[in-house]
Amino acid sequence: MQDTPYADLNPDRILDAVESLGLRSDGRVLSLNSYENRVYRIGMEEGPALVAKFYRPGRWTDAAIGEEHAFAAQLVAADLSVVAPIAYDGRTLHPFQGHRFTLFPLRGGHAPEPGDRDTLRHIGRVLGRLHAVGDGERFAHRGVLTIDSHGIEPVEYLLENRWLPPDLRANFETLAHALLDAMEDCWERAGDVHTLRIHGDVHPGNILWREDQAHFVDLDDTLTGPAVQDFWMLAGRREDSAEPLRWLLEGYEQFRRFNRRELHLIEPLRTLRLLHYNAWIARRWHDPAFPAAFPWFEAPRHWESVITQMQEQLSAMQEAPPDPD
Repeated sequence: MQDTPYADLNPDRILDAVESLGLRSDGRVLSLNSYENRVYRIGMEEGPALVAKFYRPGRWTDAAIGEEHAFAAQLVAADLSVVAPIAYDGRTLHPFQGHRFTLFPLRGGHAPEPGDRDTLRHIGRVLGRLHAVGDGERFAHRGVLTIDSHGIEPVEYLLENRWLPPDLRANFETLAHALLDAMEDCWERAGDVHTLRIHGDVHPGNILWREDQAHFVDLDDTLTGPAVQDFWMLAGRREDSAEPLRWLLEGYEQFRRFNRRELHLIEPLRTLRLLHYNAWIARRWHDPAFPAAFPWFEAPRHWESVITQMQEQLSAMQEAPPDPD
């Protein structure tokens, strides 16, 4: 079941799950883009279509999912536009024949325009308000973004499971140890980093832009971490990031102060994402959706590219962070 966790999730079972909540579908099921979980647009006999999300078995505990849903509800209560799960009989997470699923309202929109000052200032304001809510409580069951969780563990997994081509393994291992040391140095330069509940995966694909407003989706990766984690992916490439960061912070600091020393964490966080992403694909390789979606993953050329990126990140962490001021 864990190797092919969705093998039994056919359209009939999906519709049966939704209708187990007393709803009536019109029979239309459209698969939406998602690999970690399975997400579907469900047509309804009455009212607008809904989105059904089936959580990957074994990834999160019920308590951890409950914290994700509670955080989303708090953000909505604070008048932030976040696509939050719908409660039925007071519950947002529902078991069905070995699966757990949640229903969301269907929301439209497109990715925000990258590099636009007004857009980034607006997103910055939303993030400032989001983090103000996030700092009000602490997670007890979600993960924490650390060098151990997103750096050491992924490196160990890739090496122990022999994902590196033999002729690249030693180079990868040497570079990984150098990167981990460099990340520790950057964390020391950042000083006493404050952590809080964050979205965790803020990139343009997780923001729906409509009517000149940012609407945040997909809190599946919400965790405890530094505020800058929710910024750096919106700022683009390192060499071009100072101005986008300035615009984001112009909006953000209308609602919450940002510690500029956290900018030392941008390149370590970029590096952690690189390592964690590759280990994530490797860990999910037994799921048939992954070889189909990432056919290049086993090719030596991919791992040569990873090593090149690691070398670039090692150099980037030796340099001063971008200066948005």
